[in-house]
Order: sequence, then structure tokens, then C-alpha cells
Amino acid sequence: MAIHRVLSPADYRRTPWKNGGGRTTEIAVEPPDAGLADFAWRVSVADIEQDGVFSVFPGVARTLVLLAGDGMRLTGAGAPLELHAPFEPVTFAGDAPIMCTLIGGPVRDFNLMVRRDVHRGEVIVVHERAEAMRHAGIYVCYAARGACECLIAGHPPIALTEEHALLVELDQADAAARSGMQVDPGSATAVALVAIIGSA
Repeated sequence: MAIHRVLSPADYRRTPWKNGGGRTTEIAVEPPDAGLADFAWRVSVADIEQDGVFSVFPGVARTLVLLAGDGMRLTGAGAPLELHAPFEPVTFAGDAPIMCTLIGGPVRDFNLMVRRDVHRGEVIVVHERAEAMRHAGIYVCYAARGACECLIAGHPPIALTEEHALLVELDQADAAARSGMQVDPGSATAVALVAIIGSA
């Protein structure tokens, strides 16, 4: 059995950064209402308005996807990372301070964070054609540009309009749920981002 919930922007939680360099819109988090110190996983969208250092999250794996803007350069531990093109996931560890330098002004990004000792996570970009997601316990589908449709075994199609999201939790003991989820962007210009979260 799949438990699912459609989330609208009115459901999201918005918080300014402590350093004043941006703000985060939290789409979904586990446990519900968890803070930055005790989440198991977290999906959000961030508006970064100026250069600054990202918060440190020990034991957390992070995936960023540029949604809008000219991009950013991330420097710190390891080789520098650059996000120039939209909708291309970049992963890095949250353990060390990361300096974010904006390339051409403010940007917006999609952010998945998972605690490595509890979960594994990845972000799949769906565009142009429908795509079946690999089996996992949790999906968060975000309609990043345009509308999309999500298909879950045993349920009618679930339509999402732009900036809406779908949270899906699958019962691992249910054979029907093992087919996972399929996401159809619906048009050549639509883009959906799917955070896939499984056990570590």
C-alpha cells in the first residue's frame, strides 16, 4: 500500500538563513516538524541572494539542483563544484564548510539532504518522456517547471501543477508497491525532480 500526499506551496515552511544570505522553503522533512539538527531527510528549495558559507551538516549527504539563475561555485573540502546548467544534480558531503560564490546574481536550487547512517538518496530529473523510478521506500516528486503526472500502482494518476509536490511512502511488504512510481512530465518543456530516499 502506498501512502501519498499532495503538497502545495501553502504547505511549505519558509525560513530565512541565519547569515541573511538567503531563505529556504522546506517542502518535506522526516520526522515531520524536525529541525536542522534532528531530521533524517529533508527536501527543500533555497533562494541564495549573496555569496556565503553553507551551514555544516555532519553526517549528511547533500544533492543540489540548479533551478534558476546563472549558477554558483562551491569550494571547500575536495575539488570545486560548479553549477552552471539547470536541472543537473551535484552531490557533496555536508560535513565541512562550503563556500558558495554566485556566478551572476541570485539563484534558486532544489536541495535533498539525507543522514548517511539512516538513508541513501538521489535526485532524478525527469523531462521530455515518462520515466519509471527505481524501487525505494520514499519519493518526493516536485514539479519544477510546468505540470507533471505521477503513477502509483493501485491509485489513479496524480496530477501536479508547477511548484507542487507529491510525497509518497511505500509499504515495503506490499508486492504491488514494489513497482515503485512512474513520472510523466506531460510536455517537452516540463521538468520534474524526484528525490528517491531509501534505507542506508
